[in-house]
Amino acid sequence: MRIFVFEYLTGGGLLAGDDSLPGRASLAREGATMVTALAADFARVPGAEVVVLRDPCVRLPVLDRVETRLVRTVAERDEAFAAEAAMADATIVIAPECDGILLRCVERVMQCGGNLLGPGPELVRLAADKHATTEQLGEAGVPVPRGAVLPAPGTWPRELAFPLVLKPRDGAGSQGLRLLDGPLPAVEWPADPARWRIEEFRSGVAASVAVLCGPAGHVPLQPCEQKLATDGTFQYQGGSLPLDEALSQRAAQLAGRTAAALPAPRGYIGIDMVLGDRPDGSDDVVIEINPRLTTSYVGMRAATRDNLAGAMLAVAGGERPTLTWTNDRWEFTADGVVTRPTAAARH
Repeated sequence: MRIFVFEYLTGGGLLAGDDSLPGRASLAREGATMVTALAADFARVPGAEVVVLRDPCVRLPVLDRVETRLVRTVAERDEAFAAEAAMADATIVIAPECDGILLRCVERVMQCGGNLLGPGPELVRLAADKHATTEQLGEAGVPVPRGAVLPAPGTWPRELAFPLVLKPRDGAGSQGLRLLDGPLPAVEWPADPARWRIEEFRSGVAASVAVLCGPAGHVPLQPCEQKLATDGTFQYQGGSLPLDEALSQRAAQLAGRTAAALPAPRGYIGIDMVLGDRPDGSDDVVIEINPRLTTSYVGMRAATRDNLAGAMLAVAGGERPTLTWTNDRWEFTADGVVTRPTAAARH
């Protein structure tokens, strides 16, 4: 089995010299973390051949049984991408949703006749629009924060109470988020308000749940707590696991309901949520969907005795594997540094 793992930032996505991608440095660090971990895990699958693309300006560790193809120009990148996607038995794309980047990569895999191991264009297109995602989930009965598209300057939705969160509709990696205690001053209004969403700020535990999706159903992975900056920017700083048992059960249940409401989920998806203060979970809400691998993968792979990449393949093939998790507490940074501050008893 040949597996092509393409990560946009490290795999030649910036060879055109485009400096307009918000937070490109932090996204590149997270991208390097994810592609390194995932490629290493796929390489442990018996019979697997793994290939990645790499921009020579990017440093990635040398991995056993992982072929690295250097791409020095946009033309080389595009040629290598098309060839590998067409040849591989499975292609996994990791890319930011903003500016349609992830969608274009996913569509190109399909245009090349490749076998995409991940969400298809319909889900990627939906998840790339945070406002449309929230509206559709809400219509399906999934709890979400109330919100609206940012109006034109001089107006403000009266039905939304402060504090509110301002976010780009197609952002990635917490880029552009801002906590608002009152209406925006006119001088700070975005040039294109329709590309922004405002929504109620919901207090509680910021959490994420990754779900492996396939034809036989969905398998939630170990829920993680997210560490976010407290300065009103919500900058993602990493996370930890496991959650408290009661919170973990609530998070996994909400993730299952969310995955069931999405169009044709496949492969790995990440679901960000806030678990509220009510013990019955009645004020838990889903914040957004990540239709791709997320940084929490590095923490979860340390916390299980199983191979998550192998489980991803199994679920995509119609199986429902049972994963074994340790009781140890694990913490991880956005850059992929994983630590185990305490060692509780194992199962």
